[in-house]
Amino acid sequence: MYNSKAIILPNFMSDIKPIVIANWKMKLGLQEAKSLASDIKNKVTAQIEVAVCPSFISLTEVGKIFSGSNIKLGGQDCFWEANGAFTGEVSAKELKEVGCEFVILGHSERRKYLGETDEMVHKKVSQALAAGLMPIICVGETFEQRQQGAKDYVLIQQTTKALEGLEINASQQVIIAYEPVWVIGSGQAIDPNEAAAAHQVIYQSLFDLFPSDIVKNNFRIVYGGSVDETNVSDFTNLDKTSGVLVGGASLNINDFLAIIKNV
Repeated sequence: MYNSKAIILPNFMSDIKPIVIANWKMKLGLQEAKSLASDIKNKVTAQIEVAVCPSFISLTEVGKIFSGSNIKLGGQDCFWEANGAFTGEVSAKELKEVGCEFVILGHSERRKYLGETDEMVHKKVSQALAAGLMPIICVGETFEQRQQGAKDYVLIQQTTKALEGLEINASQQVIIAYEPVWVIGSGQAIDPNEAAAAHQVIYQSLFDLFPSDIVKNNFRIVYGGSVDETNVSDFTNLDKTSGVLVGGASLNINDFLAIIKNV
């Protein structure tokens, strides 16, 4: 079994602003999304990086609202081909064309409900990078995997399979989102020290794949899983943790503002 306690990693990226990423999932209709986007644009003043990932149907309108602001736009998924006869799918190029800078890939809900595999995630990451998007690659263990003591193995496997064989150049950025599947939507986040250990495992996997300067300068790790205003600083204060991926708490403007403030 991988021993995360043995990892010794250098300090880096201390000058990078924390990032808060909102994943609205399939929770808001178009008018609701536009209303919340307007509130965010008007009320978010903190000097951190904020990205919002609405549903596909809302991307264009939300993008118009964020235009001229510091709020960045992201997609919740993309397909693994640039174009073609793939009914119902959205390409990374299309996301880029409507103003997206980020795209969430490999989220546990897609793995669970839509049968998304590590191989699919890998191809999607490749397309996202080629289109000039910043992938937010989700990795994390289920409760059963945790009980079996396989957490580290799962993190290494998912991180490696998503990125192996790809070249990351100096102009490209990648975010790895550690989301323990068993706490998503539960209202109960994991112990921050456990998150820190998981992040070290992920970083060591990255050092096994890429030159150290690329890992130090072009990768960030964020935590996701029942993040709220009461616990967010516990995670953003961790060494080698660059921000959070927020689900339900990003759907209410007051909750979201409180999270940003506490970051």
